[in-house]
Amino acid sequence: MPVLPFQDKVIVVIGAAGGIGAALCRLLAAEGARLMLGGRDAGRLQALADELGSEATAAPVDATDSSAVQQFFAAAKSRHGQVDGVVNCAGSILLKPAHQTSDAEWLSTVATNLHTAFYTLRHGVGAMSAGGSIVLVSTAAARIGLANHEAVAASKAGVIGLTLSAAATYAPRKIRVNCVAPGLVETPLSERITRNEASRNASLSMHALGRLGQPEDVAAAIAFLLNPANSWITGQVLGVDGGLGSLRSR
Repeated sequence: MPVLPFQDKVIVVIGAAGGIGAALCRLLAAEGARLMLGGRDAGRLQALADELGSEATAAPVDATDSSAVQQFFAAAKSRHGQVDGVVNCAGSILLKPAHQTSDAEWLSTVATNLHTAFYTLRHGVGAMSAGGSIVLVSTAAARIGLANHEAVAASKAGVIGLTLSAAATYAPRKIRVNCVAPGLVETPLSERITRNEASRNASLSMHALGRLGQPEDVAAAIAFLLNPANSWITGQVLGVDGGLGSLRSR
């Protein structure tokens, strides 16, 4: 039998129960990975772990809390003995102009999008004793100007800066750090946009390939960056966006 690409590899996924996170976990499980699933919703996490079988472990964690993330990674290493890959899929979408964004909304958006990425990176690196791959999630909106995206664009642009700096810092330890920058993906998080006909049509018109993303589109890109076969790739921001971040649609 052919060796699966993630056979005997331990992958930690924070935000595992979300649309992209769950699609990624299903893909990695099918390719032989042992999984540690993290996120806030204990019920959804456990349901996903039950679906994936004995090689998946669910452990609730608030990824905006550094101490909680540290304990989560300690539990992952205690259970599996190693960590080979780390992904942070936690995130939020806030579509408001800056002058209508409250302090609470701003702080929450930064915490959910940027703090979670930083804590995942900080404590993930500490758990990776033999190198590996860390993948963070930004957004196409961090690389182009989209109206009413100030909070999410700023916080996710921070993820890009974090990715590039960390890739340089941890390369000597054989830890690769990359991120994906999706366009609009049809997930429970984006339903307020995708279920509104006017908003959906406006979004479709900005994606040159003429469709919105599916969770599996982004999951496949993350798995590519995690794959040990791609061990010469680090410090990259991979647009998975139907052309949104780089093309003008007709």
